[in-house]
Amino acid sequence: MRLIIMGPPGAGKGTQAKGVAARYGIPAISTGDIFRANVSEGTPLGLEAKRYMDAGDYVPDSVTNNMVRDRLAEDDAAGGFLLDGYPRTLAQVAELDGMLEASGTALDAVLVLTVDDDELVKRLVLRAQTDGRTDDTEEVIRHRQDVYNEQTAPLIEVYAERGLLVRVDGMGEVTEVAERIATALDGARA
Repeated sequence: MRLIIMGPPGAGKGTQAKGVAARYGIPAISTGDIFRANVSEGTPLGLEAKRYMDAGDYVPDSVTNNMVRDRLAEDDAAGGFLLDGYPRTLAQVAELDGMLEASGTALDAVLVLTVDDDELVKRLVLRAQTDGRTDDTEEVIRHRQDVYNEQTAPLIEVYAERGLLVRVDGMGEVTEVAERIATALDGARA
């Protein structure tokens, strides 16, 4: 399966991506994890990405597109993948379309987790406390929500028009959401 998981910051994409990837035997590819690894290692990409991440902005498309292209070319992604955090803009959708066309493949589904805004802030503030995430202040979280609504939410309509969208309620316990996702994706494949 070739999937994208979408939703606002704090919707549980990273948590749910691991289970979905394991269920289908595909790698979960998270741009956020790759950026954070580069930041912690102090790589040139990491230093550039940190500047944007600390402000709650997206890392530029040129950096992100090349990173995703390289990752999708790795052997473990040949049979499928789950993208978490990409695409985030309409320009990235076009870039991903080109990558998939060049490889002779297509997306199977785009999973969107929906969560109440106040719950998102609560989750991210808690994550900041437990994980020591300096990029999760309430001000930055609210800014990220605005950026998501402005730049990423329009992608949902694009994928809905293509008949790929699978919406799942992301509220509740992790296991409950995972069950909803499994049911929805199995229904989308039928």
